[in-house]
Amino acid sequence: MAGKPSISQRWNDLQPTKTQLFWSCAACVGAAVIGGFTWGGWVTGGTAKDMASTAAIGARAELAAAICVQEFANGPDAKAKLASLKDAASYLRTDMLEKDGWVTMIGADKPVAGAAALCVRQLMDATLPLPKAAKTSG
Repeated sequence: MAGKPSISQRWNDLQPTKTQLFWSCAACVGAAVIGGFTWGGWVTGGTAKDMASTAAIGARAELAAAICVQEFANGPDAKAKLASLKDAASYLRTDMLEKDGWVTMIGADKPVAGAAALCVRQLMDATLPLPKAAKTSG
């Protein structure tokens, strides 16, 4: 076994052809791209745009729902309205909030999509009076 060269010796003696070098590089690039999109979390520009749009819509709905809960709690006769909301059928609750304008932002023509359902969910778990929003200095 004295004639078997070591790995480092074989590496030093390696002289790949241009074809071998090209296909080795192509395979490495392909593996990196497949691995990046499969496990690395890479996405295309279109997918990133869709994800950002979905996140923005969800954030807008969450903001409108938080405002809805706060305004509902500070509104006139809030306890009676909350009791009637809790007594209503579950499929009518979002319509009640939309009809009364609780989830319509100032200056908008129609309610914020998804905000009514979030507001109802938060109001169903709430008991009045809700804590007042913290005032910021300035």
